[in-house]
Amino acid sequence: MSNRVVVAFTGATGQLFGVKALELLDETPYESHLILSRAAKMNLEQESDQSVEEVRELADTAYNVQNVGAPPASGSFRTQGTLVCPCSMKTLSNIAHGNAGNLITRTADVSLKERQPLVLMPREKPLNRIHIQNMLDVTDAGGIIYPPFLSFYQQPESLEEAVTRTMARALSFLGVDVSFDEWNGMSINE
Repeated sequence: MSNRVVVAFTGATGQLFGVKALELLDETPYESHLILSRAAKMNLEQESDQSVEEVRELADTAYNVQNVGAPPASGSFRTQGTLVCPCSMKTLSNIAHGNAGNLITRTADVSLKERQPLVLMPREKPLNRIHIQNMLDVTDAGGIIYPPFLSFYQQPESLEEAVTRTMARALSFLGVDVSFDEWNGMSINE
């Protein structure tokens, strides 16, 4: 494997999850390679205090989503894996059906064909049968579906803390070690 991680944002709500992934990667020896969809840029402007350019600057390298000739489009560009966060249902569907029409879906396709980790963080509710079937199809192809559900075992003191823990866990599926408090279980009084 390589010390590169591809992070892609699509147009779903939850852009702060992707931003947090980039911030966490910045604290590691891993290079972050960013792809933003057009809809992700629009949502970033609505959901974040950071501009699109500021988010691009968090990454080591950023690519145009239409550039299917960029390095991540090739299996010879070795990575630790790809994280699509947030992942829209459109992108999930395209990945599930092998539609590699832009750099995000092509990079996901490359991750699957090269047997590198692919983590999709779909952000939609409620789910219909098509969404669930697409998630199953991606899972059957070797991808990991990891919705960005926050955990409350550790009783986080802020949204920021809960998002950080969620993203540290997501990055762990790519083999990226970011420290976070693991759940230590609980005692049951009988």
